[in-house]
Amino acid sequence: MTIIETISPEEALDTLQLSLPPAPTPLGVYKPYLIDGKYLYLSGHGPVQDDKSLIIGRIGQDLDIEQGKLAARQVGLTMLSTIKTHIGSLDRVKRVIKVLGMVNCTPDFERHPYVINGCSELFAEVWGTENGIGVRSAVGMGSLPDNIPVEVEALFELND
Repeated sequence: MTIIETISPEEALDTLQLSLPPAPTPLGVYKPYLIDGKYLYLSGHGPVQDDKSLIIGRIGQDLDIEQGKLAARQVGLTMLSTIKTHIGSLDRVKRVIKVLGMVNCTPDFERHPYVINGCSELFAEVWGTENGIGVRSAVGMGSLPDNIPVEVEALFELND
């Protein structure tokens, strides 16, 4: 068990000294989050930066694989911001159940899981490896909204 697994997600956030960007507001007809019983669904999120701008570019063309992984981490930070803004605390989340990561990449790019690890590794740092790692899919896309490099949606279980 790591030290992070012995502290709460909010304490982990402080310990890791992570900066959360502003939670995005919907630009279309959808909800950024939905609670159904003990489940929290987060809509697809993009890589919002602290100044509210988006990281943009296609992996394999405009961005390399490491920049793509950092963009996926930034998506994870954006998702954490949505949780804190709308749910109140990361401590309300018991565990990550499922992550779907979409990578805007060139047709010859094949390392989608590596890119999405940027988000998955962040969740493991915040909720620990037991609760922060869920099932996952990582797929390549021909394009994503506003030419963002990564979009992630997720399902979480809430504490009782």
